[in-house]
Amino acid sequence: MFPHYAKLRVLLLVMLLCAALRCPAAEPVAVDIAQAADDKVTALMESQLIPGLSLAIVDDNALVLAKGYGLADLENDVPATENTVYRLASISKMLTAVAAMQLAEQGKLDLDAPIQKYVPAFPKKQWPVTARNLLKHQSGIRHYRGREMRSVANYRNVADGLAIFQDDELLFEPGDRFSYSTYGYNLLGCAIEGASDMPYAEYIQQYVLQPAGVKTIQPDNPDTIIPHRAAGYRRGPGRKLLNSFMVNVTNKLPGGGWCGSVVDLARFGIAYQSGKLVSAETLERMWTPQQTNAGETTESGLGCFIDQEHSPRRVFHSGGQPKVSTFLLLCPERGCAVAVMCNQESGPVALLAQELMDLID
Repeated sequence: MFPHYAKLRVLLLVMLLCAALRCPAAEPVAVDIAQAADDKVTALMESQLIPGLSLAIVDDNALVLAKGYGLADLENDVPATENTVYRLASISKMLTAVAAMQLAEQGKLDLDAPIQKYVPAFPKKQWPVTARNLLKHQSGIRHYRGREMRSVANYRNVADGLAIFQDDELLFEPGDRFSYSTYGYNLLGCAIEGASDMPYAEYIQQYVLQPAGVKTIQPDNPDTIIPHRAAGYRRGPGRKLLNSFMVNVTNKLPGGGWCGSVVDLARFGIAYQSGKLVSAETLERMWTPQQTNAGETTESGLGCFIDQEHSPRRVFHSGGQPKVSTFLLLCPERGCAVAVMCNQESGPVALLAQELMDLID
């Protein structure tokens, strides 16, 4: 028989050995991801003249890394952090799509009814336009024209933004082909108002953002004091860094007018892909590549894009406008997500997001 103290020594040694075997399996993985992210971000920012960048990484639908790099504001020497607020740009369309599909689930929005059922003031066109056409960018409604992307006008509400394009003819019969349209999502935002009997922004806040636990995502109104809002930059001649053009995005809130932090964008991604906002059946419809009238399959889902070259599939949306480049990449089957936002308009954040996803997927 071992003396009592000898038994304790043996037990302690066994416990220490087990701990030593367990710890390296968990700790270095997190360290490796953080270090790899640091290396990739540093190289990208140096080569592409990116002043500030923030990223968030999600694994198993839990936030595992959130960090800022560089400066959110060069003139005032303000560091970029995980709480820096950037424009979402076209990732805003994902919020709008979720709202539309929620209302469709409730029977309040018929995706295949003429859009005038919900937006009576929108002029009838040579062919009927539906919410489904708008969701999958097959409506025939045009995109930006001329210098419209540099609008400085302040629009009081979503409906006022229709005046930009509502009198134009459709480019083609809805369903004939894919043609990306931010203005199409403006019209979809108005349909959400008609179906819900609520202002578009209020609906998004109450039924999309609050259930996702999101606090910083809000309309990017230039009149509003928004803490931690990043300045924006563009590359000029000779790769010289310049301030972004002053642009007011109130003309396109549903299609590209929201802003928020990368942490909250990741939180939205978690809620979105985990079925907290719409049902699993609805998500499957949203993540199915849409077809044209002729049966041609596109890369567009309903409010997102689908990368089926990877297995399991990846779901994503990019954003680019004055002041920012953004990217949200999801792998729903694995519960993984990568959100990247930077304050340089031509920053290649999509490639960075794919490389970071490869670390965890």
